[in-house]
Amino acid sequence: MGKARTCASYVSMILVQIAYGCSNILVKISLDEGLNQFVLIVYRNLIGMVVLAPFAYVFERTNRPSISFSILIKIFVLAGVGSSINQNLHYLGLGLTSATVSAAMSNIIPSFTFIIAVALRMEKVNIRSAKGQAKIIGTLICIGGALTFTFWKGGYMLKGFVDHPLVHIDGDGLRHHKHNWVLGSLLVLIGQAGWGGWITLQAIFFKDYPAGVSLNVLTCFFGAIQSSVIAVIVDRNPESWKLGWNIQLLTIIYNGVITSALLYWIQTWCIREKGPVFVAMFSPLGLLFVGVFSAVVFAERLYLAW
Repeated sequence: MGKARTCASYVSMILVQIAYGCSNILVKISLDEGLNQFVLIVYRNLIGMVVLAPFAYVFERTNRPSISFSILIKIFVLAGVGSSINQNLHYLGLGLTSATVSAAMSNIIPSFTFIIAVALRMEKVNIRSAKGQAKIIGTLICIGGALTFTFWKGGYMLKGFVDHPLVHIDGDGLRHHKHNWVLGSLLVLIGQAGWGGWITLQAIFFKDYPAGVSLNVLTCFFGAIQSSVIAVIVDRNPESWKLGWNIQLLTIIYNGVITSALLYWIQTWCIREKGPVFVAMFSPLGLLFVGVFSAVVFAERLYLAW
């Protein structure tokens, strides 16, 4: 049974990263077609809450702990880190760069998660041991790589696999606007740091409120409220909230049902089983999927860095 659960953890996290890659691609296409990123986040969290709520009621109604005011505050903070910071900055940066950059910046998540876990004494590091030194060196390499990717442009690793894109997006063209590209990369970088914080806080708050599905329902609820406030402040155009039968609607439904509901649920389970650092270390896998997909479908050139 133990081996089966361990195997399930590994397989689940691999599938999670593929699903996140699909999310990045859909969001990038929709943003280029005019979808308001703030509205996307509100709808995404609302859909995630509605989808998860019945499961929380069925599976956790008998063992769900009572909610104190302090727990509500903690969940509100969790939503702020995972939604207001991560999602808003991530999508802002994605709109200025590309899905490949977003996936590449996810390489920073294991480093930030590891640093936060060490600071909170959830992870121990013996700098005198080979294992501890390897962790420190790996963390520095990930951070250095992300910064290099942001500020330095290398040569092509691979040209696009096709001469003309199957789907046109203004991704590669944005490379000519260095300011936008650097700013977008920095926004994604900060957003991914917030995601590392979300993973770590999940592990901490789960001890106080061990009902994982209900925890995610409340996280989506508070995330929707916070994002609604931001959306109203930033964009007061009612037309931004209207949806049609197009790729934008598909993007919202996918991110609500798959990303905010299913993937959050899976990651919460994996965090409980294996810890936050385990979940974070799979983040770089998304780059493989998104990079190859973008090269084939968008005819995007793969760079060593910017």
